[in-house]
Amino acid sequence: MSSGREDASASGLGRGFSHGRPALVTYLMAGYPDRATSMDAMQAAARAGADVIELGVPYADPLADGPVIVNAGAVAREANEGGFGLAETLDLAAEFIAHPDVEVAPPVALMTYLNPMMRLGFSKVAERAREAGVSGFIVPDMPPDAARPWLAASAGLDTVFLVAPTSTPERLAKVGQLSSGFVYCVSTTGITGERTELSDELADLVARVKEHTSLPVAVGFGVSTPEQAETVAHVADGVIVGSAIVKRQDDVASLAAFVADLAAAVHRSR
Repeated sequence: MSSGREDASASGLGRGFSHGRPALVTYLMAGYPDRATSMDAMQAAARAGADVIELGVPYADPLADGPVIVNAGAVAREANEGGFGLAETLDLAAEFIAHPDVEVAPPVALMTYLNPMMRLGFSKVAERAREAGVSGFIVPDMPPDAARPWLAASAGLDTVFLVAPTSTPERLAKVGQLSSGFVYCVSTTGITGERTELSDELADLVARVKEHTSLPVAVGFGVSTPEQAETVAHVADGVIVGSAIVKRQDDVASLAAFVADLAAAVHRSR
């Protein structure tokens, strides 16, 4: 559960979890349906109460993602002249962080895959992220045991690892040891996407994760309504909502209203 502390000194992604109540993490697809609208969506999410923005990098083989996010990434790659990938997402994040439509931009985590990072080079990715003001990375296909080269290159950036209901105690311990910022707890096995029901074992899963880390634990995959978000916020430190937001990303007014409802539900839960 959330510590209930207000930590004004928190930095990186931890800043989004420092308000003494559960945090709302909003996933948006960079470049979808075009660059300008994705920037407007980031600004709208920040105004509506997002505590952390998870900015997805369009990628051709997004193995962890469901159809809504896969389609959004495909549109982003095709709709923007010259394509849209990791380099363009870093530029988008830099612009948002430098000129947020709020007093202080919420911390930004890039959600990407190993292949784009390796193509650009770990050192270059980390350097550009630090210059942009990005706080951290979520890389679903980078297991902790293979993360040493990236961790060595990414000083000053948080790296968020994922755990799932099937994670062994050894995996939980490794993730707890190497993660920074927060731990991403996948609510159910499979790919991202909206679910009509949440697992009855979610509270037990979060408790198991917390045995291995003092970091905030945020739950994602399948959270799609304010009611579900509030339920998750009763047991976790953060709630991650993705597909249900991306579905509304081409209508910024609708997105803003939905994020505001999510934020109200998450923030009132305790």
